[in-house]
Amino acid sequence: MTPPSSARRRYAVAGTGHRAQMYIDAMTTTHADVAELVAWCEPNPGRTAYYDELVSAAGGTAVPRYEPAQLEEMIRDLGVDVVVVTAPDHTHADLVTRALGAGADVVVEKPLTIDVEGCRAINAAVGSTGRDIVMTFNYRYSPRNSSLKQVIASGQIGTVTSVHFEWALDTVHGADYFRRWHRDKSRSGGLLVHKSSHHFDLVNWWLDDAPARVYARGRLAFYGDQGAGVAQAGPRPARGAESRPGDRWSLDMRKDERLKRLYLDAEQHDGYHRDQDVFAPGITIEDNMSVLVDYRGGATMTYSLNAHAPWEGYRVTVNGTEGRAELEVVERGSVEFDETTGQAVLDPSFAGAENADLLRPQGERLVVQRHWQRAEEVDIPMGEGSHGGGDAILLTDVFRGRDGEDPLGRPAGYVDGVRAVAVGIAGNESLRTGQPVDIDALELGVELAKR
Repeated sequence: MTPPSSARRRYAVAGTGHRAQMYIDAMTTTHADVAELVAWCEPNPGRTAYYDELVSAAGGTAVPRYEPAQLEEMIRDLGVDVVVVTAPDHTHADLVTRALGAGADVVVEKPLTIDVEGCRAINAAVGSTGRDIVMTFNYRYSPRNSSLKQVIASGQIGTVTSVHFEWALDTVHGADYFRRWHRDKSRSGGLLVHKSSHHFDLVNWWLDDAPARVYARGRLAFYGDQGAGVAQAGPRPARGAESRPGDRWSLDMRKDERLKRLYLDAEQHDGYHRDQDVFAPGITIEDNMSVLVDYRGGATMTYSLNAHAPWEGYRVTVNGTEGRAELEVVERGSVEFDETTGQAVLDPSFAGAENADLLRPQGERLVVQRHWQRAEEVDIPMGEGSHGGGDAILLTDVFRGRDGEDPLGRPAGYVDGVRAVAVGIAGNESLRTGQPVDIDALELGVELAKR
């Protein structure tokens, strides 16, 4: 990552949905001395109005809104140094390449892009412009994931031979991907690209290696009009109607001021519905996926993602020639339902709970065990804020850079972004054909092998 100059840089945000707020807050508070927010690139005026109020409340002033078609004009007229791209996934390649071509650097949320064509276009734009792209893989910065990186890099478990990675999305978080635009694979690349690119990047980074071959299986098993969840859900209320007593699946955005302002009140401008029925027809993404990945250095990974689990978190097992490391993270131990209030209850109190010894506590644990030795638990440092303080470190890298190299190699560029989406893109092709896919055969336009 190239350190920004000491001068205050001028930023525009392209895409002002939910994910944009982390960057907007950073530019108007902690990093306001080095980052100046000067424009929105967003087609929906309702959403920019919401963020204009947040900026004003932080002591800033409202900034002009440009349509996506005016991206180059915005960069030229306002002297934009950096465009932060937090728009829907299918727009990333277009916005990134055009921003680079207009003379701005780019900070882009995962995934970098959703398909082969996007990878090729971004690589060509970097080559022709020499501009910089920063990928914001915030999971690298989470202390638990950084701690596993340190264990592997230290050689404690020897040379890695295999990784097993299981990710569980619960029926609150997981279901939400099937309400939003993510449910359309042509816009998100499916969860193997949109969600799993975070996870694939972690493994690439943990191993300091690049993926070579992918075989995937998956299907829409729970959500959708033919999914197993339909029987649990029962008859669905009309969109926008009051939820029925006992309805666990409808999202009432009127109960969340932020969702109401960003989406419900903004529908009149673009017709986008944030609260679609997860059991309606038309969903084209999978909710159960299994992937086998061969790495260029010889290791293999088995990966699974389930989007309708009763708890949320992940388990990672790393096998090496001298031992084994195991990371378990429980982000939410259960999702229960209060029939009286008609609301989901997240992580109910353990106090007085029946069968309390069976409850899955929220937390994280990293265990290392070498051959012929007892297991040892590794202390995981904990910071303040999201992802155990990881987001704060990421944002410092994004807006201030750093002097010298990060010993963990956490800052990521566009090649890291391609390595991550390459697994999902190859996985989607494998789902389509039923065959293993060699990543090099996709001709992504980027040399992925580590040197």
